[in-house]
Amino acid sequence: MYLPRAFADQDLSRLHQVIHDCRLATLVTCGALGLQASHLPLLLEAGQGANGTLYGHLAKANPQCAELAAGAEALVIFEGGDAYVSPSFYPSKAEHGKVVPTWNYVAVHAYGQAEVFHEPQRLLKLVGALTERHEAGRQQPWKVEDAPADYIDGMLKAIVGFALPIQRLEGKRKLSQNRDARDMAGVREGLAASTDLRDQQLSHLMR
Repeated sequence: MYLPRAFADQDLSRLHQVIHDCRLATLVTCGALGLQASHLPLLLEAGQGANGTLYGHLAKANPQCAELAAGAEALVIFEGGDAYVSPSFYPSKAEHGKVVPTWNYVAVHAYGQAEVFHEPQRLLKLVGALTERHEAGRQQPWKVEDAPADYIDGMLKAIVGFALPIQRLEGKRKLSQNRDARDMAGVREGLAASTDLRDQQLSHLMR
């Protein structure tokens, strides 16, 4: 991605936190069938490899499975917070008017080549871990074991798992760092005053 120095984020723990907090990632590949993208939840094993390893699964009928199996390079996009920045947020607007709208956001891009797997026990472990993560906090969390075993066995036959060691990791935090302190404060205050929760969350990130 386009990564001006002011917005580049190389803090591995912070990049991993964005990955962890992103509930639905975008997996992009480019192979014999051209560009393809799938939207899916992923797990990060931060201690596996220099940048961590991503785990997920696709429907076996998804043609992207073949691209991963063939060794196509994959790009996984994780979106953090984002918010529209109005020129009216900038105190400098009143001085010279030389301001335009922009967008603040946080994003992480992970690159690598995946290993696909079909073993039922390995798939079951992955599905169980994903379920536990997203059921956490519910009063009565659903567990894979709650479904009939033969039904789960059939579902596992319909998916393909993958492990994607992250070979390259890029992070971008575009949070008005290219503006002076007064304008940055104006953006924080403008977003904090918004009724949109996403704007408020980005204001918090800017602090």
